[in-house]
Amino acid sequence: MKLHTLRRTGALTAAALSLTVGLAACSDEDSGSSSADDTAASSTPADDMNESEDAEMDAGMDAEPYGPACADIPADGPASFGGMAAEPVATAASANPLLSTLVEAVGVAGLGDALNSAEALTVFAPANPAFEAMDPATLEAAMADPELLGTVLSHHVVAERISPDQLSGEFETLAGDMLTIQGEGEEATVGTEGATVLCGNVQTANATVYIIDTVLMPA
Repeated sequence: MKLHTLRRTGALTAAALSLTVGLAACSDEDSGSSSADDTAASSTPADDMNESEDAEMDAGMDAEPYGPACADIPADGPASFGGMAAEPVATAASANPLLSTLVEAVGVAGLGDALNSAEALTVFAPANPAFEAMDPATLEAAMADPELLGTVLSHHVVAERISPDQLSGEFETLAGDMLTIQGEGEEATVGTEGATVLCGNVQTANATVYIIDTVLMPA
């Protein structure tokens, strides 16, 4: 699809508890038993489930980056995995040697501050060769249209962290459309274009990044 066709843009209620004279006269032993019961009741299956999900997410984020292009990431400095993990995603990408064209596009679209200030993101980041494979006239037209470019780039971003073992499925992008991913981890292909992951599970301070080999187009 041609890029020039893509122009679219508890309150918690507090309950008052009345203590009767009879309750005040209860023994310390009864009070202790009640306290123990309350403590036991405070741990619910829902709490346990949430803790389990959090543990799974932490395990995914702690996993090592993977993919053939990971070998091109420097061992130390701002562009290293450790260096990028200390910075928000747009700043981290600016140091990555694989993402210089994407960083330029993000700047043209004016998305840097929004990406850096987001709480949690997953970014499917086209590497430089992905842009080089595009029709030059189409790429030039996109780079000259910040609004259009912003829509295309937003199609590459999901407003949650997605670990490698959670990749398979449909995810809503910041462009407001859906991004379909087939398979998990190293087997994942992204979008209708079937983009493959060159270096996945790259962590920044506020995002999980999957560097991919294709520029994705909104539907």
